[in-house]
Amino acid sequence: MHAFDVLGDPVRRRILEILAEGEHASGAVVEIISKEFGITQSAVSQQLKVLRESGFATVRAEGTRRLYAVDARPLAAIDTWLEQFRRFWGPPLDALATEIARGKRARTTPVKSAPARRR
Repeated sequence: MHAFDVLGDPVRRRILEILAEGEHASGAVVEIISKEFGITQSAVSQQLKVLRESGFATVRAEGTRRLYAVDARPLAAIDTWLEQFRRFWGPPLDALATEIARGKRARTTPVKSAPARRR
């Protein structure tokens, strides 16, 4: 399965976001995903399997628990592929960051009040 096919599914993307926080037991992932997406334990397990088989996640056994973690290698491959497109969003985003920084400075700089006018 192509990396973008894997990431095209919102459930799999959410699972990766959870795993990006650190290693999680499959039961914890199932609990979160079932609550957020209203899908069954079996459906979540299938999504974990897709992530594992496509290389986006690793699993290790700890007693009866299965602990999942992100495997960054496919993400690095996507990042490498995206490199050719960064020039399209880099400069405008840099400009935006500069404007945001200017706005923050303006908000933190004390405003001098205008001198009182005489009547």
